[in-house]
Amino acid sequence: MTNFSLEGKIALITGASYGIGMAIAKAYAEAGATIVFNDIKAELVENGMAEYKKSGIDAHGYVCDVTNEDQVNEMVAKIQKEVGIIDILVNNAGIIKRIPAVDMTAAEFRQVIDIDLNGPFIVAKAVAPGMIAKRSGKIINICSMMSELGRETVVAYAAAKGGLKMLTKNLASEWGEFNIQVNGLGPGYIATPQTAPLRTPGHPFNDFIISKTPAARWGTPEDLSGPAVFLASGASDFVNGHILYVDGGILAYIGKQPK
Repeated sequence: MTNFSLEGKIALITGASYGIGMAIAKAYAEAGATIVFNDIKAELVENGMAEYKKSGIDAHGYVCDVTNEDQVNEMVAKIQKEVGIIDILVNNAGIIKRIPAVDMTAAEFRQVIDIDLNGPFIVAKAVAPGMIAKRSGKIINICSMMSELGRETVVAYAAAKGGLKMLTKNLASEWGEFNIQVNGLGPGYIATPQTAPLRTPGHPFNDFIISKTPAARWGTPEDLSGPAVFLASGASDFVNGHILYVDGGILAYIGKQPK
């Protein structure tokens, strides 16, 4: 089958200097895509470039703040000039602040919303004209369990990811006529540097997640590779406005009955 191939495609993955974004980028490179990524600091971009090079991937890295519309427009223009029109966008850049709602400042709340929700809108809006002109494109927004569920201490993150789910559906509705598919990828609890403090053996949250996941483990960034390639490839040309959760079964599961 060739409809999973990304040969000849240019993929921009935001915040892909490590973690989930890098795992997706490596999967896209293996499927034949040219990789472009950004991060907010030059040091992160340099580290990411070095890691891609070690993996034999000739990636193109840019320093850009996804919440700054001028910087994003400038980056997209540079990519178009230096690499080509973007065929695939993965809105991966994001942050989380684990703070009880009563202790979270409005400024902290706004920062999470700005990066996790406004950023994807800004970047999608910047790449869309090129996709519309080609009448072809794939936009994948990295959603979350918190697009569907609530939990203590992540009020801003959940609000942003719930909003990102609806941004996905609305952009799919608006741009579908141009043969642009806009979908979401919703990771479950993934073993990344961001979740490392929660995964210490014996940590109550670690035990909680394992008990709530039918697969009885944390996911790995590589667990997202196949679904991410599917949503970026011709195999998903009639899939639009969908959120694909890769969660080990959490959303399907009410939990074990107490003995």
